[in-house]
Order: sequence, then C-alpha cells, then structure tokens
Amino acid sequence: MTIAHPASRTYRAIAAVVRPFLFSITKRDWRGGEHLPSSGGFIAAGNHMSNIDPLTFAHFLYDHGHAPRVLAKASLFTIPVVGTLLLRTGQIPVLRNSSAAAHSLTTGVEALREGSCVAVFPEGTLTRDPDLWPMVAKTGVARLALEARVPVVPIAQWGMQNILPQYSKRFRPLPRKLVSVWAGPPVDLDDLYDRPRDAATLHEATNRVMDAITALLEEIRQEKAPEGRVDPRTGDRVPQRAADAPEQTTTENEPDSTRPSGDEENPHD
Repeated sequence: MTIAHPASRTYRAIAAVVRPFLFSITKRDWRGGEHLPSSGGFIAAGNHMSNIDPLTFAHFLYDHGHAPRVLAKASLFTIPVVGTLLLRTGQIPVLRNSSAAAHSLTTGVEALREGSCVAVFPEGTLTRDPDLWPMVAKTGVARLALEARVPVVPIAQWGMQNILPQYSKRFRPLPRKLVSVWAGPPVDLDDLYDRPRDAATLHEATNRVMDAITALLEEIRQEKAPEGRVDPRTGDRVPQRAADAPEQTTTENEPDSTRPSGDEENPHD
C-alpha cells in the first residue's frame, strides 16, 4: 500500500506526527482498500461512534493513498493555530444554521470535481444508538454525491470506542486496541442522478449509503443490526422509511438539539 503524498507540507507534517501515534495505540484490521478509486474524486462515507474515529478514518484513507478533505465546523477555523492548520490542509468549513451554509456544499462539490477525497460522516454527529449502530443520517452526503456524480465508498469502523468511549473524556490508549476499518464497493446511485432533487430522491440516496455502511459493520461485528434506525430527534428506533430525516436545504445545516450535554464538540460532526 502506498501512503498519500499531499501537496500541502503542513498536511504531510501533521501526518508524520499522527500516524506513528496511531500505530502505537492500535492494532489494525483494514480491508477493502481495493474499493477506493485510484483516480478522480470520491466521497468516503463512514459511521461515527467516538471522537477519535475521525483520526482512524483519515489514517485508513491516508495509508491507502488518499489525503482526505473533511467537512469541519466553521467555528474551528477561528481557533488560533487549529484554524490555520485546517486551512493549510484544505479542510472544508461548514457554516451551520446560516444562509451561507450552502457554500460548504459548493466547496465540497468543487473539491470532488478537482479529484479530492472528501470524507463525510452522514449522521452528522456521534450515533445515538445505544449499541453503536448507525442512526438516521442527514442528506448532505446525498446532495454531494448527486451534484458531483462521483463514487460514494461506504466505510465501516469498529474498535475506536474502546480507546475513547462514546461521549467520554476517558482516553484509554494502552494496551493497544484492535481497530477495524473496512471499505466496500461504491454505492450505486446512477439511477438517481437525473431524478428531481426532491426529498424522496435525497432520502433514497442517503438510505442506500447508510445500508451499505451498516452491512459492512454487521460483517465486522458478526451480528445483525436491529430493524430500523434510531432517530436522533426522538431517541426512538423507527422503521427506515419512517426514520427519514426532514428535508434540509444545506449540508449539515440544522441545530443539533439532541446532543447530550457531555458530548464535546467534534470537528467532524
């Protein structure tokens, strides 16, 4: 496997520090790298269980030759040093709850058309499912995919929650934990490209992506996911169609009023 070599020296410098750290605290079960496109832009869509899994997600992609550009909350770009690093590594700010939020979608589409790997966690925040299965997702991933017409590669992760549990600050780096990151074949959305970009189409595309991620996670965990998905608005598990998120006008553009008070802000939510 050939690691990425991004043009940004800052990106390479950060990777030179973070990769050895992750090697030191994880035992890696990585599969499906052959499903990542060898050229052209694509969306890497994954499940989200822990505040550390964006790092392991990026590690998997980077060590398979892709330096991901992640949708990150715009507020992070105003933090001294952190904001500078995000800008220099080409991360994409998401302006939530604002009429300017559509700019995030436009920037993401441009990055995809330029040949970048754009990393997305469709749920928009840590899963609310008590057993850590993927929950109802937002439609941002569908909007990006249908507008840019690029492959969406589903990626399932498991094991990171043993390093940093969900909604916890208790970091447990040792002994090294087994971390599984599996990629699957791109999700087939071709039949949706020319359909009206309405709620039904967006939900259909989103559900296909989440179904693919869930199927991979079932393989990793060797167990069947429950029927339906947890709706973060109510906390209830509902049938998939009933769980469709309300129509959104922008990527990740809705308040997260259901976030537990102990959940730290995550740059990838």
